[in-house]
Amino acid sequence: MKRQDILGLKVDPITFEEITNKVVSWANSNQSKYICFANVHMVMESYDSPIFKRIVNDADIVSPDGMPLVWMLKIKGFKRQSRVSGPETTIVICKEAANKGIPVGFYGASEKVLEKLTANLIEMFPSLKIACAISPPYRELTEEEDNEYTKLINSSGARILFVGLGCPKQEKWMNIHKDKINAVMLGVGAAFDFHAGVIKIAPNWMQNLGLEWFYRLLQDPKRLWRRYVKHNPRFIILGLIQLFREGFRKRGL
Repeated sequence: MKRQDILGLKVDPITFEEITNKVVSWANSNQSKYICFANVHMVMESYDSPIFKRIVNDADIVSPDGMPLVWMLKIKGFKRQSRVSGPETTIVICKEAANKGIPVGFYGASEKVLEKLTANLIEMFPSLKIACAISPPYRELTEEEDNEYTKLINSSGARILFVGLGCPKQEKWMNIHKDKINAVMLGVGAAFDFHAGVIKIAPNWMQNLGLEWFYRLLQDPKRLWRRYVKHNPRFIILGLIQLFREGFRKRGL
């Protein structure tokens, strides 16, 4: 389906089944691709930065992760659109990779988080082949270090690589490494922490009401409050303006 404009970000109306089929197909044919999972934070980061907007819009898939994006797609006519989030997609893809024998890798987070994450995934999917689990330094890498990590990922044989560096760092990393990393890259953000059990996932009712941000804010207010104060009100105002303008255009006004 044609990508839909949400404040300049091009979002794909897509399902879990469709994204899984794409990832498996690309992995089986050794294609280097990258996938972004868009929420309000990513939309507003791209709104503020034309360079970052290009990076996300160049992705092979931009999935609607946040409920506000899902609601906008529904208003635009995609009535059956549901949330296709990074954390949920991680589980769906790992299950399919385990069934089909596709090696996966993980890049990002601390070594402790990666240990818990991989242990939990193996417990869920005993046949899952984890080719690599890499915790890079939080600082900016030297060119030599980056080349070494790229070689390590490629030599591991991972055909699907989950990237957990956080937005916007992971999207920039995937963009730079497309055609360098021989795998399908998925920027899944906090999925590593969620599935490692380090951060609690919001209850389904809060996710469905678009309140996951509030649940996360309660867990980490010092780090997240500026993000939500800066981005959430602007997204609501600018999103409503966009929808009103599109409504007027449809009516020929």
